[in-house]
Amino acid sequence: MRRGCALAALVAVAILAGAWFVLGGWFGSGPLEEETAFVVPSGASLSSVAGKLEDEGAIASARTFSLRARIFGGGAPIKAGEFLLPAGASPSQILSIIQSDEIVQRFVTVPEGMPSIMVHERLMAQPLLTGDVPVPEEGSVLPDSYAFERGEPREAVLRRMQAAMSRTVQELWAARAKNIAVSTPDEAVTLASIVEKETAVPSERRMVAGLYSNRVKKGMMLQADPTIIYPITRGKPLGRRIRQSEIQAVNDYNTYSMVGLPKGPITNPGRESIAAVLNPEKTEALYMVADGKGGHVFASTLAEHNENVAKWFAIRRARGEM
Repeated sequence: MRRGCALAALVAVAILAGAWFVLGGWFGSGPLEEETAFVVPSGASLSSVAGKLEDEGAIASARTFSLRARIFGGGAPIKAGEFLLPAGASPSQILSIIQSDEIVQRFVTVPEGMPSIMVHERLMAQPLLTGDVPVPEEGSVLPDSYAFERGEPREAVLRRMQAAMSRTVQELWAARAKNIAVSTPDEAVTLASIVEKETAVPSERRMVAGLYSNRVKKGMMLQADPTIIYPITRGKPLGRRIRQSEIQAVNDYNTYSMVGLPKGPITNPGRESIAAVLNPEKTEALYMVADGKGGHVFASTLAEHNENVAKWFAIRRARGEM
């Protein structure tokens, strides 16, 4: 009787030990000493991911992880992408994470008015993206923040930026006001790029758009300083004052030496600048000059404009800038 009880006790101990081995190895803490980023490649199998987890020190054994995952892991598939595994994550926790939608998202931001040459530089400087891309066509990228995953091709991110611009222009063009100064979506983006570069004050966008729309309709030169700079730097800051020879330069962009719009955009305008061109302020303004406070003073006559210019020069002299 005693021998039978002892045998039963040994069997029970063995069962408990086995259960602890299986369950403890599945739910117990793992070897990670700190939070770690882990990438599940697209199309990877559970066994290949288990091997990768072992190689990167997240689990002790790929073989036992795969076995336990099939027993306890349910039927949910693993997801491709980058995941954050916490320090000490158990195999069970790791499987739950890579089966979830908690993919790490990173962002690359294109500010309003960033020219394409600088968009290209920003994409190429992002070390977690892969592959090369050409400098995108000016005005083809919508300024915004774009999510990407580690290892994603730069070309894929750029396509999303350009698709966003196409959708935005199409949407805004469909809602355009009547009798505007531009006759095509491309012209709208070109004029919007000038508006974008000419004011940093959001509340002025429609007024600036109205002013330049008036000039286009009257056949006046736009005389927008950023169009002088663009052929020189491709939209990067000039870093000095514009030279008289540059003001007089004849090219496809300089609106001091040509009537009408330049041959194309001089930057990537934001949604609000495009919307302003397609629904500009109704104004008689034809001139503007800085007001010394970050904005502009507008005028409908040259005489009034000259008075405003004199005031601006007085402000600059008081500041020691002249």
